[in-house]
Amino acid sequence: MRRMLAGLVVAAAVVALGAPLFAAEQTVTGQIIDQTCYMKDKASNAGKDHKMATDVKDCAVACAKKGAPMAILTSDGKVYQITGDLAANMNEKLVPHVAHTVEITGEVTSANGKNMIAANSLKMISK
Repeated sequence: MRRMLAGLVVAAAVVALGAPLFAAEQTVTGQIIDQTCYMKDKASNAGKDHKMATDVKDCAVACAKKGAPMAILTSDGKVYQITGDLAANMNEKLVPHVAHTVEITGEVTSANGKNMIAANSLKMISK
């Protein structure tokens, strides 16, 4: 019984650690958003300006420059947190594209109901 339990624990660990290796490369199209503000108020915080206690102009850009998690919001409402090279150096490559519609290609993973895309390729679609 102990051997079987130990074997199951080892198998589960291997699967859990290997999951990122099985990530699928995909291209996701959507709008770059400030993930934190969007989750607070989805109706008002998908653009650059956000409604907090007061209206905050260019909130998403300011947050991106501070290194806040940025995401891509698809037309069907899915949110993918952007990681990898695009999010490096305080979102340096994402800041010019906040609130724009883009195509991002990278490794897509999902865990605990959260989608992530580790990407280094961005193509501008529209402002």
